[in-house]
Amino acid sequence: MNPLTVQNLYDDNRRSLKFENLTGHINDKKIVSSEIHRPGLALSGFVDIFTYEKIQVLGNTEIAYLDSLSKRERLIAIQRLVEFDIPCIIITNKNSVYKELLDLGEKRAIPIFRTPMNTTQFVRKIGDYLDEKFAPLITKHGTLVDIYGIGVLLAGRSGIGKSEVALDLIERGHRLVADDMVIISRRSEDVLIGSGNEVIRHYIEIRGLGVIDIKSMFGIRSIRQQKRIEVEVLLEDWDSKKEYERLGIKENYTEILDVKIPQVHLQIYPGKNITVIVETIALNTLLKIFGIHPAKEFDRRLLSKLRNKKIENKKTQDQLKEYLEHDME
Repeated sequence: MNPLTVQNLYDDNRRSLKFENLTGHINDKKIVSSEIHRPGLALSGFVDIFTYEKIQVLGNTEIAYLDSLSKRERLIAIQRLVEFDIPCIIITNKNSVYKELLDLGEKRAIPIFRTPMNTTQFVRKIGDYLDEKFAPLITKHGTLVDIYGIGVLLAGRSGIGKSEVALDLIERGHRLVADDMVIISRRSEDVLIGSGNEVIRHYIEIRGLGVIDIKSMFGIRSIRQQKRIEVEVLLEDWDSKKEYERLGIKENYTEILDVKIPQVHLQIYPGKNITVIVETIALNTLLKIFGIHPAKEFDRRLLSKLRNKKIENKKTQDQLKEYLEHDME
């Protein structure tokens, strides 16, 4: 991941966050944290744990505090704040900006931006942006398809048929996210988001045919920019000597960026309808999200039937014993 600078922050959000550049200059200081900070304590004089390396946000509370100070006290508070190597200061609610802050910001080369957005709304939006920029990132060989709203990552050795399965799924109305190279980022603690490479996004390579433009061929409905990854389908060559799970009670998992997601091993052999099975895997995953686990329900019913059968057998044995005990002939 390329380092995020104040210039990047301004360029990426100037329109969406309605930034107004108050100091004129913007530097290439690196932003090293996905968190923001509201420096109320630092303004009041407590700087022992001041996290100055974060983006500093001055909202109504901070401005109201500065308003309550005398001109001399306010200058001291602002000087105390800007003596640290702050990447930038952002003022929300279109609050008025003190000349002392602008002058000291210019002197210390600290960019100062202003937005008309309220602090809560601004913090949420800038937080989403920073979370995306600082999200752990990897690239994985595979194909990502949105099937019935479930992000299915098709994995397996090169040439096993991932792209062909994806093409068949697209023809059946599902949506391609990425083929060959899937860029995966972790959002929050347990959410994986997959997207495509900018160059090859929404193209599929079919051996013997070449590169296909999915968007042009199937229309806008056949693609999407990104999707949460909820299950991985690992395509494998059929091995007659290997034992495979029959009921599906035991679930397999794989870890990507320290996030566990279900993994289904799907064996490939001639005549097997892989596309329909992958659709079924997606629907089965959707059922599990809603708390319905067909394999476990089948196992529960089977055990219940066996228990009832055992009780019935015991009743039959008890009846036979009682009959024989009263058989006087």
